[in-house]
Amino acid sequence: MSEQPLAKKPSESMTEMVQVVLPNDANPLGYLLGGTAMHLIDIAGAIAGHRHTRAPLVTAAVDGLQFLHPIKIGDLIILKARVTATWMTSLEVEVEVFSEETLTGRRRMTSLAYLTFVAVDRESHRRPIPGLILENDDDRRRSQDAQVRRAERLRARALLETRLGPTPHQ
Repeated sequence: MSEQPLAKKPSESMTEMVQVVLPNDANPLGYLLGGTAMHLIDIAGAIAGHRHTRAPLVTAAVDGLQFLHPIKIGDLIILKARVTATWMTSLEVEVEVFSEETLTGRRRMTSLAYLTFVAVDRESHRRPIPGLILENDDDRRRSQDAQVRRAERLRARALLETRLGPTPHQ
């Protein structure tokens, strides 16, 4: 493995995506499909991760995704993604999801998710990524919270592997 790339600030990879919810994005009740929301969350998270690593990434985990409020046809869906923590070859990205009523401008948070991505080379081998420069108390809090989520994620993965056996990539 090559040496660790230079660290970056969370602000260098922040990403915001906005799109209108169209009828083909919705269920029969007129609300955004959960799968469509998950797809957009993964894309926003991956863009922030790519901006931080400048490397190919694969999604390794999604934590804490809940749908708090529906998003209606005609509303905007706004996704804000930021890197919260990095490790040797992986990073966590927080994605906040908001709805915005197009006629009133009323916004509300609809979802929050944490995604873990792993940087890989062309042969799908893990590769080192830049560290994260924590500039303020908010960055430090997010990073500490990410460490707790990571410990839980690794514990849950170990339990699953014990039940199912090792994954094919190992």
